Amino acid sequence: MNHNESKLQQECIQIFRLKYPKLARVLIAVPNAARRSPRLGKILKDEGMIKGASDLILLVPSNGSGSLCIEMKYQDGRQSESQKTFAVDVVRAGNRYVICRSVYEFLTEIEKYLQKSE
Repeated sequence: MNHNESKLQQECIQIFRLKYPKLARVLIAVPNAARRSPRLGKILKDEGMIKGASDLILLVPSNGSGSLCIEMKYQDGRQSESQKTFAVDVVRAGNRYVICRSVYEFLTEIEKYLQKSE
């Protein structure tokens, strides 16, 4: 994750925690982007780290989806092949996957996801 995406994600988390305090502990970050030694990378992979996992996961079932996976991309950032594969796999498993490029998109996707189906 680049610096701009990191700042965007931090802002989204801050607003989410203010707006949804009861859900603050079920929106989690997946820190896949940090640089690591090859040894630590292997350990994390063996522990279950998945290449391409979304940046954020909202662990709340809603409208038939088990969770909401959120990939943060800054402006014209593009998904890697492993991110595309992850997206297909999580949707196939019954989750929702979105890409957010702004705080507005993030909040819109959260609100849409949390709305009760009628």
